[in-house]
Amino acid sequence: MKFLQTLRPAGLTSCRPSRHISHLLCLVVYLGCVTSLNIPPMTPNLRSAFSATRSSSVLGASQRAVTFDRLLLNIGEDFNPDTGTFRCRLPGAYYFSFTVGKFPKKILSVMLVKNGLEVQAMAYDGYRNHGRKMQSQNIMISLKPMDTVYLLLQENKDYAIYSNVGPYITFSGYLVYPDSTSSVGYLNNHLSPPDLHLPGCPPLTDAQYDWRRRRRIGDEPRSAFSVARTTSVLGESKGRREREALKFDVEYVNIGGHFNKTSGHFTCYFPGAYYFAFTVGKHPRRAVSVKLMTGRGEVRAMVFDEDLSRRREMQSQSLMLSLKRGDSVWLYSQQDDGFAVYSNQGRYTTFSGFLVYPDFEYMDMDRTFP
Repeated sequence: MKFLQTLRPAGLTSCRPSRHISHLLCLVVYLGCVTSLNIPPMTPNLRSAFSATRSSSVLGASQRAVTFDRLLLNIGEDFNPDTGTFRCRLPGAYYFSFTVGKFPKKILSVMLVKNGLEVQAMAYDGYRNHGRKMQSQNIMISLKPMDTVYLLLQENKDYAIYSNVGPYITFSGYLVYPDSTSSVGYLNNHLSPPDLHLPGCPPLTDAQYDWRRRRRIGDEPRSAFSVARTTSVLGESKGRREREALKFDVEYVNIGGHFNKTSGHFTCYFPGAYYFAFTVGKHPRRAVSVKLMTGRGEVRAMVFDEDLSRRREMQSQSLMLSLKRGDSVWLYSQQDDGFAVYSNQGRYTTFSGFLVYPDFEYMDMDRTFP
């Protein structure tokens, strides 16, 4: 059987597939377009998540990194509970949260550290009373391959964290958005070089195109931010004035550029369900009152502590909101004298938010192949 026909136009020799082979290759390429490229962006290889707990206390002079004795989840095997270290395999934006118990008559100070040197956020309570309590912190940071993240305890006998079979100590993290420029991206299964087009075949497809939603994968709605303050904010007695948003000077993540750290406002560009979380430090001898606001001042959630003692503490809050395009979200700290928000280079005060589910009206739900 003659598989190839050789054509010899004047002074030129070329080769092309016969009709049967051409149609067969067309079918293979077409099926490749439908099947191999019809994979949701978050494929199993692009997932990373962990959650671990510890059922015993840790004294400050005994170890630096907080380790864990129970692993609840470890998708991607990127977390090592024996060392307490998460090692990044997939570049992107990651959300981390941790809760630690305060040991009686000890100071609580736990820092979330990146690459062993960079303090990203911390949980702190300097009050040495008999009672037990808990402190939480959360943050979203951008990681590159081989970056490490772990919890660091002060190497001093005055410091400790408490837990039992409860447990009081937990640590979780997960990949929110993989880096769209990552080389761990989506496979291109073309059978022929980009410059070769077989007669009668569909045009070569783009590996970054999601056929089910008929848009580029890079066009999937993404919105996320995480910021921190390194200085305190003290209220002043200046009478009634316009409410001002709490501003931030450290930006960890700002996917989409929807958060303005200068004004302190997040503006919704993609309608949908959003998750927000914030932690604030309590200033010694001052009360703390911080509200999560939307629009022109609708209160959605708040933290409050009117204890006027000398000790520093922290308060956390989180919730989900349904937002429309143009809605704004911000934090407001009571500005009257006697109120304050505490922070320093340890970054006691943080604010994070990200899009969980975009509205169906925004997404193109036609999943039929054109």
